Amino acid sequence: MDQHQLLLWTKELSKTYFNREFHADIVFNGRLRTTGGRYIPSKKLIEINRKYLDELGLEELKGIIKHELCHHFLHVEGKPYHHRSKEFRQLLKETGSPRHCSFLPSIEREKYIYQCRKCGLEYKRRRKVDTKRYSCGKCRGKLVQK
Repeated sequence: MDQHQLLLWTKELSKTYFNREFHADIVFNGRLRTTGGRYIPSKKLIEINRKYLDELGLEELKGIIKHELCHHFLHVEGKPYHHRSKEFRQLLKETGSPRHCSFLPSIEREKYIYQCRKCGLEYKRRRKVDTKRYSCGKCRGKLVQK
């Protein structure tokens, strides 16, 4: 899918789910790493992470586009368009849009695994833990990296 096909599909989704015309721009942004997409209000631009299309397919991408369209249409109407606003959550519900996107399979989530020597409880962490400074939260046992 290229930029033009993405724009045409977004216009179609906009008509189907929002009953409105989409007059802004939508592009793939290869530099997005931790999010499926973002809406930039000052430019009225939606940026989409291409990795979601490649790894999770059209259905996940459809959800991301619908989510970003919720931000866009609320912003255009002058209503609160942030995640915590009542109007945003209501529009998500009406259009069947997801509140969050799925995790990408290619991104390793838990890099470090620690286990308590005393009780055997496992801790999965993204960052390294100083085992001399921290201990098990359950039994205060010593942690070792697996």
